[in-house]
Amino acid sequence: MNIHEIVIHLQTSVTCPNKMEPMKKYLVGGAVRDQLLNLPTKDRDWVVVGATPEQLLQQGYQPVGKDFPVFLHPETHEEYALARTEKKVGAGYTGFDCYFGVDVSLEEDLSRRDLTINAMAMDEQGLLVDPYNGQQDLTKKQLRHVSDAFIEDPLRVLRVARFLARFGELGFQIAPETVSLMQSIAASGELQHLTPERVWLETEKALLEPQPWLYFQALRDGHCLQAIFPEVDLLFGVPQVAEHHPEIDTGIHLLLTLKAALPLIAAKNLSAADRITVLFSLVCHDLGKGLTPEHLLPKHHGHEELSEHLAKKLCKRLKTPSQVQRLAILVGGNHTHCHRALELKPSTVMRLFDRLDLFRRPETLTLFLTACEADARGRTGLEDRPYPAPDYLLDCAQAAQSVDPKELMALGFRGEALGHELRQRRVKAIHQIKKSYVQEP
Repeated sequence: MNIHEIVIHLQTSVTCPNKMEPMKKYLVGGAVRDQLLNLPTKDRDWVVVGATPEQLLQQGYQPVGKDFPVFLHPETHEEYALARTEKKVGAGYTGFDCYFGVDVSLEEDLSRRDLTINAMAMDEQGLLVDPYNGQQDLTKKQLRHVSDAFIEDPLRVLRVARFLARFGELGFQIAPETVSLMQSIAASGELQHLTPERVWLETEKALLEPQPWLYFQALRDGHCLQAIFPEVDLLFGVPQVAEHHPEIDTGIHLLLTLKAALPLIAAKNLSAADRITVLFSLVCHDLGKGLTPEHLLPKHHGHEELSEHLAKKLCKRLKTPSQVQRLAILVGGNHTHCHRALELKPSTVMRLFDRLDLFRRPETLTLFLTACEADARGRTGLEDRPYPAPDYLLDCAQAAQSVDPKELMALGFRGEALGHELRQRRVKAIHQIKKSYVQEP
């Protein structure tokens, strides 16, 4: 239904709006929540009560909503949505019938929201409207659902997990009754209706939150991880050799690597896109350990190749950006090579650089090394153990890159002979670096 059809529909289905309350506008959602938490506000969204689309169009608002009337303010360009109610009519998070008549109250509109802290409003004079005790839950630091209608939208489990990743550092927790509803959604099979695009969108956002590991922990606590990230869920409870992994549990190790990565990412001033890429590569780096035969545990020989395969499979399923998939595959298949870098032959280091496509994509090395260092530091009690591999491999890379193909061409090397000589000289350059790091017998 386009905006003109909406106007006609409302004009013919709603009694005279003049008999209703006058049009009122309320700031809603995150802007109100963040203001009460004394946090900076990014977006300001408004709800309009007692109005028709035609009235807003006449006032110069620009329609942008596809499924229900949303408008941009003619001056501020902030979003204004007509108050609406939703009725579950089908499976998934899109299976709702929306009603946005002028008789929909503010309280009815707020009742369809996910969490009480997101179901508050503020009128144009700054008066708080809080019918579901969101302010009280802010004080108690609780992420609590507004009503049992929460279970009608499977996307909400991802949103709640993401909010925990955002507000966990402030001491927020998911209310036990909300965790119970998340488990009910998981048991219902509704999570199977989530599209890969929406799962990845919420995951991307979660990886940019202050404590991204809580996103995956919340999904696991809500029994939702198995349906959304089954490869990751398999890691929990899988033991590792205690000498190398005092935390034992492979799933716990994954969470620790995400935590360990954040200071490394900050120190290197990586972009938001690079942060997402590094963190998701860590989500994928040990996936192969989830399929290690029980009789081989707690060892996981050869898990890298399987991790590489599962990382590629997971990224394709979620339709991740190509950069995310590429690093996830590289880290999954090669992170132990980084850990043992100083033990490797110079020719083996060169093969690692080939896999990273170092000479065409030098930026990949920084992301790869960041992920590998986070893997090494994401171990209980070993967070501060010396890890020389990144410095060593960076020096090796710089030495290999310093070999100039043009100089070899000037000496007469061409074609296959040029490639062979170039490789040999790069391996020799790496060997010189190794001698400066390792005392050879």
